[in-house]
Order: sequence, then C-alpha cells, then structure tokens
Amino acid sequence: MRSFRPRRLTALVALTTLLVIAAPPTAVNAAGKPGRSTGYHRVGYFTQWGIYGRAFPVKKLDTSGAASRLTHVNYAFGNVSEDGRCYVDGGPGEGDAWADYQRPVPAQESVDGVADAWGEPLNGNFGQLAKLKAKHPGLQVMISLGGWSWSTYFSNAARTDASRRAFVASCIDLYLKGNLPVLDGGSGGPGAAAGVFDGIDLDWEWPNWPGEPGNVIRPEDRENFTKLLAEFRRQLDAYGRQTRQHHPLTAFLPANPATMDAGYEGRKIFKYLDFATVQGYDFHGTWETVTNQQSALRVPKGAPDDPDFSVEVAVDGWIARGAPRHKLVLGIPYYGQGWTGVTGGGNGLFQPAAGPAPATHAAGYEDYKQLKNLAGNGFTVHRDLRAGHAWLFDGTTFWTYDDPAVVLQKTLYIRRAGLGGAMIWSLDGDDDNATLTRTIGLGLTTW
Repeated sequence: MRSFRPRRLTALVALTTLLVIAAPPTAVNAAGKPGRSTGYHRVGYFTQWGIYGRAFPVKKLDTSGAASRLTHVNYAFGNVSEDGRCYVDGGPGEGDAWADYQRPVPAQESVDGVADAWGEPLNGNFGQLAKLKAKHPGLQVMISLGGWSWSTYFSNAARTDASRRAFVASCIDLYLKGNLPVLDGGSGGPGAAAGVFDGIDLDWEWPNWPGEPGNVIRPEDRENFTKLLAEFRRQLDAYGRQTRQHHPLTAFLPANPATMDAGYEGRKIFKYLDFATVQGYDFHGTWETVTNQQSALRVPKGAPDDPDFSVEVAVDGWIARGAPRHKLVLGIPYYGQGWTGVTGGGNGLFQPAAGPAPATHAAGYEDYKQLKNLAGNGFTVHRDLRAGHAWLFDGTTFWTYDDPAVVLQKTLYIRRAGLGGAMIWSLDGDDDNATLTRTIGLGLTTW
C-alpha cells in the first residue's frame, strides 16, 4: 500500500490555498473576516456495523493514526422507540447490542491488545471506545441518535414537555450514566458504560420534512426541535454539575435550504448547541439518471439543475438563517456515488446513465479506499478546480468522490470562511493509513 506523503500534501496546500483565495466572494467570505486560528473540531463518525464487512474495528482508529487527529468520535447510531425513549434492542432492524457491548473482542482487534472474556460488563465497540479514550485522553466520544434509518419516532419524543423530559432522561441514563440492559451471558448492568460517552449528537433526519418512508412528521416539529435541544442542554448541564464536566450537545443539519426552513428555527437552535455538523454530500446520487457531483464546494458551471446544491449553498444558507459561522462544522464524505452505462462521451459529467455502478457493499456507493485504486487502472481522474470536486470516468462508469486534493481544498475553505471544523462520514471509508483524516489534520493544523 502506498504510504502517506506529507511533501505531496505540502504542494497541494500551496495549490489549493491559491484556489480558495481566488474564489469569488460569497455570503460566507464577503465579510472579510479571517478564519479561526485555533480550536477546529475534527469529528468522525464510527459506524456500529463497520466491524463486519468493512472489517473496521475501533483499533484501526489508533493504528491508522486517525484517533490522534480527531477531537470527537460520533458513534452511529442510537435508536429512538415509538414511545419516545433511547433504547438498545437486539431485535431485527432495531439494533445490534452484540456489536455495541456484548461481543468479546479478540486480542488482535483490541486497542490495548487484551482480549475480552465472555460476559464482561463492557465488551464490544463500547469497551474498545473506552480503551481508545484511555490512550487518547483528549478525544471525546458522542452517541449519535437517529440517522437515516432510526429517525422514525423523533417527532413523538419531541412532541410535549413531558415526552421531551422523559426522552432526554432516558438517553442520559442509558449512554452517559451507562446503565445498559443486562444481556445473555451478563454483559451490561448499572454503570457498565459510564464514562464511555461524553455527550449527545442529534441526527434527526428531518424535522417536518420527509426522510425515510414511514417517519412520523408533524408541522410542529420545527418548534419542538428547538425545545428538545433546550431540554437536552438543561439536563446535560444538570448532570455536568454532578460529574464536573461539560457534556457537549451537537446536531447534524441538512444541506437543502427548503429543509432548513421547514424544520429549524435558524438562530434559536444554536443557543443550545456546542456546534452543528452540516451535510456536505449526497447533493446528487444514483436516485437520479444523470451523472453529477455529490459534494462540490461550489455549483459547477453547466450544472443542469437551477437552483442546485453545493457546500457553499449549504453553508451560506445556514449563515443567512442566523447560524454563527464558528459553530458550523462541514461534513466531508469518505465515499463516492457512482453510475454505469454512461453515454454522451466527454468526461462523463452531466451525462445520461443506465443505473448505479457495481460496488463492494451496495450498488452506486463505494468507499474512498476502493475508489483510490481505480485511478490509473482504466479510470481517469477529472477535476473542476474552480467548483472544488473530482470524479473518475472510464468511458462507461462514473464516480464522484473526494480525494486528498479535494479534502485539502475544503479544509482551506473552512479556514477562510471561519467555520468550526470538519466532520467525516464515515471513518471506515478511509484507507489503513487514514490518508483522508491525515489530510484534514494537516489542513486544519494551526500554524
């Protein structure tokens, strides 16, 4: 495997700095304020299921060098029950308690090289996250609630004062106090996971806006989301007075301006959030029949959709709605969207396609660690330096993705725009050298 080369990225720093500085003003940079010089958040989502097909245990965050370059790890995901509670359930589609804290992790996958024994109170991913924090004391771990598949009942949880109080209390009890259900064999129990999680990340997709089919949606979700954040902040602060710690509260926010208006009270929500991560990807994908960018910094020239989505559109949209720029953390994808059966010639961009491209785990969706091997192996890398995106094309198959050059350009955009940092979806898409995470670390290093 090709090793990480700092010199190559140093050259990219010079190139991408010029590209960002040369960019025309937007609502973000027109004010002329300098970027933040300290305290950038570097947030990575660790997926519960990544230990299976992707063979990505918590240990890889340590051995790859990723953990030392992150400020937060968000564990994806915690579920919300129909009656509005945080809960762990091993039933089909409802959770994976085995992966969370029951699975005995073998020595070769363990952060400290010590194997778990069957039935210990804290095994699995939770136990390994505890070991990772012991090795990297500055790293904070958040439980991320919801996600695309588990946002079904957020509206129920947020509906009334009573439901909000009960929901928040259940989440703090389960995850921060660590009172886990006892499973077969004995894993879990009162305080079993105490100290693993430092705070709460809300990934409600989306208040008062369609997400996964079947989600409960109400017009009052918009106001209730703000009230839910207020209740989380109140109870987290009360718990923090006991632990003598600050327990952070964050949220994942959409890129679509229409979704912003339907589901969020703009400026009000940031009163309660330490920061918010902003969707910087899935602008286009294989649900469409024309190839396109999924994560460009700016809308490319010649884009077929007007209006269109981009990082700039998303960030400017939140700032226009009252978001403090230093509380906006830009999401960066460690995967690509791909089409095959592309016709029309040229470089493949904005061309008709027959359907999703074949891929390792799901058609049309491929991790960076796989896509990077396509360059030079029948595929050509194309770049739009002005718009800030890259893609691979072999004449038939097209992949839009972020490589180190694009990621570095985005970190320089973060600095210039005065944003709060970068977020990663998801850490298991990177290679064994954590090339993309190292690039974010380099780009957001304070000089």
